[in-house]
Amino acid sequence: MAKLPNILLILADDHGYGDISAHNGPSIQTPNIDRIAAEGTRFTQFYANCSVCSPSRASLLTGRYPDRVGVPGVIRTHAQNNWGYFRQDAITMPTMLKQKDYRTAIIGKWHLGLEDENHPCKRGFDHFHGFLGDMMDDYYTHLRHNNNYMRHDLETIDPRGHATDLFSDWSVDFVRTHAHTSHPFFLYLAYNAPHTPIQPPDDWIERVMEREPDISPQRAKYVALVEHMDAGIGRVLDALEETDQLSNTLVIYSSDNGGQIGVGAHNGPLRGQKGEMYEGGIRVPTCAMWQGNIPKGHVTDQVGMLMDLYPTVCEVADVPVNHEIEGRSILKTLQGENQDFSDRLLYWIRREGGPQFRGQCQHAIRRGDIKLLHNRPFEPLELYDLSSDPLETTDNSQTNGQLYREMGQLFQEEKQKAGSVPWQKR
Repeated sequence: MAKLPNILLILADDHGYGDISAHNGPSIQTPNIDRIAAEGTRFTQFYANCSVCSPSRASLLTGRYPDRVGVPGVIRTHAQNNWGYFRQDAITMPTMLKQKDYRTAIIGKWHLGLEDENHPCKRGFDHFHGFLGDMMDDYYTHLRHNNNYMRHDLETIDPRGHATDLFSDWSVDFVRTHAHTSHPFFLYLAYNAPHTPIQPPDDWIERVMEREPDISPQRAKYVALVEHMDAGIGRVLDALEETDQLSNTLVIYSSDNGGQIGVGAHNGPLRGQKGEMYEGGIRVPTCAMWQGNIPKGHVTDQVGMLMDLYPTVCEVADVPVNHEIEGRSILKTLQGENQDFSDRLLYWIRREGGPQFRGQCQHAIRRGDIKLLHNRPFEPLELYDLSSDPLETTDNSQTNGQLYREMGQLFQEEKQKAGSVPWQKR
């Protein structure tokens, strides 16, 4: 019996749609992300499940809308600014893959709870080498609010080095360790780059400044942080190749939300940024390669979401999904076939605090090319036709009353479905 494929799922943090060179990002070079795209399928309309971190990660690991698993907003250190609790009955991707004897690991950022019961090793992962919290205040000290959230499995650790280098190094070690085992592996490599603080190694900034003399200092730092991550991805791909595992590994790359423009990110021509429900806040660079199974250089405008990776990975691993999820397998799309998702309704939510939200939510829904969004709870709903207006310049909420009412009803129904799901620990 042929060995099931290894699965390497790489998730960046706040990596905007425009910031890969395959999308003509200004002044940026991402040869290793581009390699995944060139050797496989690249999406032009792939979405994170939220405009911020935790909800997208919950969807990725469960195949569900984030509010269905108790994570409508960002999970944070302090209770007064915490907007989610990862439900114990949510069935995670690594738990599913263990049915086929996968060795499961997460390296990098977790951000789905600091509670003992929500430690990655209690949620399906055999191995955790990374960071439990929401972000680092410094890429070198790895602290957050003066707390050390770095762990090796259940042990607190205090490693030295830039976080991106550590996560890349640990992933290379993992790949090499599993080169001659009889079991396939699932590695979820979750970088915290290029999330703030924009803190690349100095030599990477110098490299960008020399190559791009007209670039602004802020943009140079951001580009350097992305390119430094891309180089780490390259080292992991090289390790797979050197150990003769790349040909039997499905490699997927994506991001948890759009880029933060104020710190130097670029979301291409799209409107908006991280934290917003416009396209720039939720559409993300995504590609996948798997030699002999995904055609090279395929580009698709099929709409997909992070939660779709759950049933896709399960299908690749021959694991049946017999419980309720909202994600749909996009394996056929990856393989160059057409899939008809015309009946599909997509839904986004983010619950947040502060003066713009006060504990309420932002939302969006998309049916076909029609998108209704509620970017802030104290602002009006907006209606866009992405087929004729992909940059969301013309709000049709006041000019197409019937469509506005139809989409509003669908929006209401999606909100109702999550009404029974608690998002605080009880």
